Amino acid sequence: MTNPLPGLAKGFVILAEPTPQWAILYAQEAARISAALGPAVVAIEHYGSTSIPGIKAKPIIDLLVGVPQLNDALNHIAAMEALGYDYAAHAGVPDHHIFGRGAARTHLAHFVEHEGPSWFECLRFRDALRADLELALAYERLKVELATRHPQDRAAYTEGKTTFVTSVLAAGA
Repeated sequence: MTNPLPGLAKGFVILAEPTPQWAILYAQEAARISAALGPAVVAIEHYGSTSIPGIKAKPIIDLLVGVPQLNDALNHIAAMEALGYDYAAHAGVPDHHIFGRGAARTHLAHFVEHEGPSWFECLRFRDALRADLELALAYERLKVELATRHPQDRAAYTEGKTTFVTSVLAAGA
């Protein structure tokens, strides 16, 4: 499979125009991971901004990979490496084990405990944006502003979204 995503170098923030192709790329990658890991994976969901139709996003497909226990992800390092991923041991996302594909990232597979707090939180945020176009567009405006201010500081970009994400999750609680 050739990968039409250009990839995003570590630390950089570039937003791309939305495309229906993101959903196709997610489905292809979810199928690859499912085939490689089999029943060890309970479910895989498309999340992150590429899963929200109509908004700009970093051109990285985020996959939420549900496993029975969080540390079960560590049993799959070799299988994920065979798919072109590396384990990002120090990614800094609590309750996630993250695997990145490509030196310039094209995909991030976030392994979390299926139906654990992180699983539900990620999907609640995604679903809130999918259900409310105005909310999704407000998030896009914030992302554009942060990307303009922090084009080479992904940590600052991500931190700048925290209040928005927290408020959306609190409103839906």
